[in-house]
Amino acid sequence: MELLKLGEFALVVDLVLAVMAALVGGVIANRLRQPVVLGYLIAGIAIGPFTPGPVGDVHRVQVMAEMGVAFLMFALGAEVSLAQLRDIRKVAVFGGIAQILLTIGLGTLIGPIIGLDFIGGIFLGSLIALSSTMVTMKILISRGEMGALHGRIALGFLIVQDISVVPMMVVFPALGGQNVDLMPALMLAVGKAAVFLITTYYLGTRLVPWILHRVAATRSRELFLLTIVSLALGTALGTYSLGLSLAFGAFIAGLVVSESEFSHQIVAEVLPLRDIFATIFFVSVGMLINPLFLIENVPTILLLVAAVVVGKFLICLTLPVIFGYSGKTAVYSSLALIQIGEFSFVLAKLGIDRGLVPEHVYSLTLAGALVTILLTPLGMYLAPFTLKLFQSLPFARRYFLETVEVYDGGQSDKPSNHVVILGYGDVGRELADALERRGFKYVVIEYNPHTNETLRRKRAWFIYGDASNPEVLAHANLPKARFLAITIPDFTAAEVAVRNARAINPRLDIYVRAHSEDHVMAFRAAGADSVVRPEFEAGLEFIRHAMHRYGVTGAEIQAMLQGRRYDYQQRLESRADA
Repeated sequence: MELLKLGEFALVVDLVLAVMAALVGGVIANRLRQPVVLGYLIAGIAIGPFTPGPVGDVHRVQVMAEMGVAFLMFALGAEVSLAQLRDIRKVAVFGGIAQILLTIGLGTLIGPIIGLDFIGGIFLGSLIALSSTMVTMKILISRGEMGALHGRIALGFLIVQDISVVPMMVVFPALGGQNVDLMPALMLAVGKAAVFLITTYYLGTRLVPWILHRVAATRSRELFLLTIVSLALGTALGTYSLGLSLAFGAFIAGLVVSESEFSHQIVAEVLPLRDIFATIFFVSVGMLINPLFLIENVPTILLLVAAVVVGKFLICLTLPVIFGYSGKTAVYSSLALIQIGEFSFVLAKLGIDRGLVPEHVYSLTLAGALVTILLTPLGMYLAPFTLKLFQSLPFARRYFLETVEVYDGGQSDKPSNHVVILGYGDVGRELADALERRGFKYVVIEYNPHTNETLRRKRAWFIYGDASNPEVLAHANLPKARFLAITIPDFTAAEVAVRNARAINPRLDIYVRAHSEDHVMAFRAAGADSVVRPEFEAGLEFIRHAMHRYGVTGAEIQAMLQGRRYDYQQRLESRADA
């Protein structure tokens, strides 16, 4: 009994040690403007067996980390939405698959250099093919580029990469072991996965919705959460009993619930669990990193880092260009993907457990991840310089120089007394449709070549090019324009467009949207006449409807909204004065 109590106490100590180390490492990484994942990994090194100071039990922490892997994959399955790939589906799906296959080929080339056989090289290529969704999205969001074209392309690649982990989890375990007949092993693994998928789909479409409805009817959040956890871990355990991975089962469970009407509530409930256990997972990965190994293998680590940063950058750079996107879009999207991702750790551990690669490859992968995650923010910062470098190369410059295409829709005269719309997304499309219904002229400037095909079919006047480029803006005849609407979500490009448009026509009425007060201030300083903040306008609409339900008169509501607008303007002006 005393031994049992000691064992339970040791597990608690390891859990507390891992969480506290992650907290310290995450705070330090955040203060240094680095991804918090990097802080978790370094925290793991600090409490690992290879460094002085407090030491956690690697095995016990890894057992808890397995739950982190399961919740990561469950949340991925529940959140996957192909609608996110709608307007860039071709480059995301076909380009994403090509990127994975080409990077696997790169792994087979460098595999023999670090002592791997052909299967080991394929596995290494699969590891470096996966980028970090967490790191990339954090960088893009912090730069205000998540909604930009290059941000959406990077997101499309990331979604395809994350989904590809599932077939990798199925196929690679079949390759483990000695003297394995490849084709029968693969067929057996695929057969097991197919049987499990059919069974899960049948039960998931009939039994799971019935269970979720009954549990939701109890209005007990605790029971609902327990049901989700049971579904995720129970399905994961089912796949494990068939010789497949826990992660594969958790992903399938996530896909099943993603079709439920409770999918958004399920994701909201499981995210805190995912984040906590995923943090422990990253700490457990860091505990396996031997700093002495890093020092002794610097040349090999640098080779791996070069293969990931240079090789993966060139692969991800070429594919968008092949699909018709501009060189600038290709450079920015590819530099966001030059790191080794979190699912690479999951896959690497699977490879070690199944004997696909020697243990030192795991350490190399972890070291490569640390360095490439550090290099990603630097790579994004150097993106403009990288673009200029490619523009100076004789054999590549025609793909990376700014190109402008003007389509006049069959109209011979230059537009005048017209509206110029930068960006043909949801907002720009609504504005263009309204202008078209009233017979007013408009010109669209759009950087997505596939979106421009829609405008061409409508015989609408459009300009293909970077809206922040003054040469592109010059084709829109801004001196004769009545109004400029900047709807592009890329903050940096929008701010530059405001400045360039104001320089071309000082009297032009410029209207731009912003997603934060900082952006509002920047746009006004750049010369925008009016800045709309969708979140603020949505808040006013909620106020309007709420007051109406309470019987407040229209005049009182209007006065209240005007007061809110006045207070908002005063707050912005006080910030500007400060």
